[in-house]
Amino acid sequence: MEEKIRERLEELRGMLQADGGDLEVVAIEGKKVKLALKGACGCCPHATMTIRDGIQRILREEIDPEIEVERV
Repeated sequence: MEEKIRERLEELRGMLQADGGDLEVVAIEGKKVKLALKGACGCCPHATMTIRDGIQRILREEIDPEIEVERV
C-alpha cells in the first residue's frame, strides 16, 4: 500500500507545483500519511483544505478509505 500511496502523491505533486507549491512525504506509517507542504502551499490559507478535501479524499477514494493525511 505504501508504494501505491507514494506513486499517487508523486502524481499529485504536479498539480501543486503548477501553482508554485510542492509536497514532501515525511512519513507513511500504515494508513497514516504525514506530509509537509512547501512553497506557495506552505503558507496558503487553503492548505488544510488541500490536505483534507484534496489529497486525503483522493487517497481514500483510490487506495483505502481509512487513510489519514496529516500536515506536519
